[in-house]
Amino acid sequence: MKFSVSDTPIDVAAARQAVADRSCGALVVFEGWIRDHNEGQEVERLEYEVYRPVAVKEGERIIDEAVERFGVSNALCIHREGLLELGEVAVLVCVSSPHRGEAFDACRYIIDQAKTRLPIWKKEHYVSGVSEWVNCEHCAAAGHAHGETPHD
Repeated sequence: MKFSVSDTPIDVAAARQAVADRSCGALVVFEGWIRDHNEGQEVERLEYEVYRPVAVKEGERIIDEAVERFGVSNALCIHREGLLELGEVAVLVCVSSPHRGEAFDACRYIIDQAKTRLPIWKKEHYVSGVSEWVNCEHCAAAGHAHGETPHD
């Protein structure tokens, strides 16, 4: 599977190995980490909720588009769900290609499209004790609030 959702920590080394190809001279890896702040708030942890049927289907489509558009050999994306602590990898994109330019372009395309098209909600838990859901960009634009089920 080229796109997956995981409720356990992402094994970065295994993902890199999954896209390894002796015909490729480039591997580009993007790791999105949980950081300790956002928009002036001190973040303690994050929580992700994913509508898996649509996320996986659309995630696979994004990977296919990147492979076709940029001519890369292999690509994958893994997104976490559940409660994540500071420093954990929330999303991973790995792309292998004969040349670095295409690998960088495909990697950026995959993460940018994933952030705008996938039904993934993020809840930020702040040090102050307050927490709030931050809708995925796609769902917010389509009018889906947290807890509403988007349609395929």
